Amino acid sequence: MQNRIIEAAILAAGLALIGIMIHAGISNFKDRDRVVSVKGLAEMEVPADKVVWPLMYKDLGNDLVTLYNNIQTKNSTIVAFLKANGISREEISVAPPEIIDMEAERYNTQSHPYRYNATSVITVTSTNVEKVRRLISEQTELLKQGVAITAGDYRYNIVYEFTGLNQIKPQMIEEATKNARLSAEKFALDSGSKLGKIRDASQGQFSITDRDANTPYIKNIRVVTTINYYLKN
Repeated sequence: MQNRIIEAAILAAGLALIGIMIHAGISNFKDRDRVVSVKGLAEMEVPADKVVWPLMYKDLGNDLVTLYNNIQTKNSTIVAFLKANGISREEISVAPPEIIDMEAERYNTQSHPYRYNATSVITVTSTNVEKVRRLISEQTELLKQGVAITAGDYRYNIVYEFTGLNQIKPQMIEEATKNARLSAEKFALDSGSKLGKIRDASQGQFSITDRDANTPYIKNIRVVTTINYYLKN
C-alpha cells in the first residue's frame, strides 16, 4: 500500500512538472511570435579625399600638321601651369586628341570655315583636393597664355570621390544599431512589453552622395540597418 502511495506521488509530481514545462513552452512560443521590426539610421558628412579634374579645350584648323603643333604647344602650357602650382607629373595624364574631319561627316550638309575640329583633354587625378580646388578657381590664368578651357560638356565634369568608406563603416553600423535599439525600446515600453533578443538583422547598402549641388566636394554617407527584436511580457 505504501509503495502505491509513493508511486502515485512520484507520478503526480512528474505530471505537474510536465505541465509547468508545457506552459513555459507555450508562453515562450507566444513570446517568439511577438516581434518588432525597427530601422536605425546613421549619417555622416565627410570631405572628398580624391578629385578628378579634366581640363578640356577645343582647337580648329584646316591643316593637320599646324593643328597638331598647336595642340602640342597648348598641352605643354597646361602641364607647365599645373606643375608650377604643385601638381606632380604622376597626377597628370594627357589623352590623345579627338579629331573630327568635318568634310568626312556622312550626314553633314553644312559648310564649315574649318575642316578639322579637335578636342584635347588633360586630366588631373589627385588626393590633394584643396590644392586642386584652388587651382580650378585660378585656371583663368591659362587664358593669358592662349588656352581657353571649355566647360559644359557632361563627359568632362569634375568628379569628387570619397574612398575611405571601409574606415568609417564599423562606427556607422554601431550608430545605426544603437538608434534601432532605442526605437525598439520605446516601442516595447509603449506597448507594455520588454525588449528581447534580436531575431535577425540586415544591414542596408551604404550610399555616398553630394551634400548638395553647390558643394560636391563634401559627401553625405548614409546607411540604414533593419533589426527584428523579440518582445517579452
